[in-house]
Amino acid sequence: MSEEEIAKLPGVGPAILDKLREAGYNDLMMIAVDSPRNLAELTEIGEATAAKIIAAAKKAADVGGFETGDVILERRKTVAKLGSCSKALDELMGGGFETRAITEFFGEFGSGKTQLCHQMAVNTTKPVADGGLDGHTIMIDTEQTFRPERITQMAEASELDPDEVLKKIHVARAFNSHHQTLLVDKAFETAKEFPVRLIVVDSLTAHFRAEYIGRGALAERQQMLNKHMHDLLRFGDVHNAVIAVTNQVSAKPDAFFGDPTRPIGGHIVGHTATFRIYLRKSKGGKRIARLIDSPNLPEAEAVFMVSEAGISD
Repeated sequence: MSEEEIAKLPGVGPAILDKLREAGYNDLMMIAVDSPRNLAELTEIGEATAAKIIAAAKKAADVGGFETGDVILERRKTVAKLGSCSKALDELMGGGFETRAITEFFGEFGSGKTQLCHQMAVNTTKPVADGGLDGHTIMIDTEQTFRPERITQMAEASELDPDEVLKKIHVARAFNSHHQTLLVDKAFETAKEFPVRLIVVDSLTAHFRAEYIGRGALAERQQMLNKHMHDLLRFGDVHNAVIAVTNQVSAKPDAFFGDPTRPIGGHIVGHTATFRIYLRKSKGGKRIARLIDSPNLPEAEAVFMVSEAGISD
């Protein structure tokens, strides 16, 4: 739905339309599913005005009604799958990593989280017939883990032009948690110019974990994380994109972090991530991926390799 339809909403004049555009609201559905408080903050308009605009957008977009299962099944047919270069891993994921969903990779240092994300970025540039999405990637790098040299190796192994692949990967380093959340807004702007089909956040929780320390900061941290993940999911819905996030595991069992093999972020991350994959090292470059949470797939494991050429069976 276009900006012309947004302009027709009651209370939206030229000035507010400009503010909505600047805040990244270029779709009627984006307004309809937002909260008055969030819309008011992002566009610097009154909360009462924001509530009226959202109510009108809901009516125009027909949000809030029920749909039958066959209609939802038909819409599910537009969901695409991104291959990983490992048949075992793709089978674990029911044919590949789904668009319009968040896939979370968590595990200890060296378990292959960043390697998988690099491979996914390369594969996104491939044609759909070859397991790609024929699109661009946005990488939000919080720990300076992006390596263009690694992309070159993986591209050459897939017989792709490394320079062309690198031109389709847009990288931004996030300096803190606030900057990290703002980069999702920038991603919406970038997606107006390029067909962005993958967003990678590596790592999702590093800044939040470092900045919000102790029990007193826990509620605020979880609130920020919750909004960040829902913004990512909204991008995935609007642009039919894959959202891949990496997560750390807690170093020691205690009251704050819990189980040592448990990912950071608690229930907020757990409930918002569509698929959760636990990665661990094995012998000789092998990695074991365990799908521990999915709305439609059984809990299972897959073994894959990480080598100079990238991800393989």
